[in-house]
Order: sequence, then structure tokens, then C-alpha cells
Amino acid sequence: MRKLAALAAVVTMSVGALTACSGGDYCADLKGYVDSAKDLDIKDADAVGKMLDQAKSVSKSAPDDIKDDWKVVIDYAEKAKDAKGDTNKLMELAKSDGEKIQKSMDAISKQAKDTCKIDLENG
Repeated sequence: MRKLAALAAVVTMSVGALTACSGGDYCADLKGYVDSAKDLDIKDADAVGKMLDQAKSVSKSAPDDIKDDWKVVIDYAEKAKDAKGDTNKLMELAKSDGEKIQKSMDAISKQAKDTCKIDLENG
């Protein structure tokens, strides 16, 4: 269950401080994503689907240097949605893709803080 909790924590990206964005549409899209991901239950396929839609929107406006990271997040969220709340599938996903998603989330979090003044790590 710890891995499942870690999966949920990575996907939800708890938000600590939201301040004014300076990066245009990307920052506004990112805020929408953060709102959809807040308190996400990774076992709720519908909620994961809504978060996935927001992630796709953000990826379109994302700066080129993190577009690949957003693709990793989207791929991961699609797999989580396809698991339909199956704890075993979600734990396997965390095991197989956890390191890759963490690296991408680290890059996205750094860029969000630097460009949009959105702190994704302190929630």
C-alpha cells in the first residue's frame, strides 16, 4: 500500500503556494491541472480521467524543454486510468514506471516554480 500511496502523491502533485503566473497560457493551464489533481484518488478512474484531460491541455502549452516530461505524465495517467482502480495493477505501475514519472515530475515542478511561481512540491 505504501507504493500505491506514493503513486497517488506523485500524480496529485500537492500544491503549496500559488502565486501569479508569468508564463502565459502554460501557467493558467498548469493551475487547472493542479486543481484537478488535488486530493486525487488514484483508484477513481473517472477522477484520473479528468486529471488526464487537464494534463493533455497543459502539455500542449508546455515549454519545449518539458514537453517530453508531460508526455511521461500523460502516459502514466493513461495507464493508471486503464487500471480502473485495481490496486495490484496500480502497484505494478508504480513499480515499473515510478522512477521515470518521478524524474519527469521533478523537472515539471522545477519549471513550474521558476516560470509560473507555482510550488508543486510543498503541499
